[in-house]
Amino acid sequence: MKDKHNFFEKLLSLLQGASWALVFVGFTSSFIALYHSGLFIALIAAFLGALVGLFFVVIFEIAQIQIDKLKELKKHTKLLEQLLEKSRKDS
Repeated sequence: MKDKHNFFEKLLSLLQGASWALVFVGFTSSFIALYHSGLFIALIAAFLGALVGLFFVVIFEIAQIQIDKLKELKKHTKLLEQLLEKSRKDS
């Protein structure tokens, strides 16, 4: 089970890196393609070109936050169960 989580976290990390690469490629290619039209238009196009990658960055960051939240909830549950067991023994 631990290997499965470890693999998923590594995959998620890889996808986050690929998303940042997509942001960079989208921004750069859009900017270079429209630089001859003017700086303002090139910057707007670059931002629009980076939006797809930024969308995936946000999605994968949310997934990472949910994984971290699940780990913390499991830790809390384990601690609460230990406290409950201890209080039953003391009573």
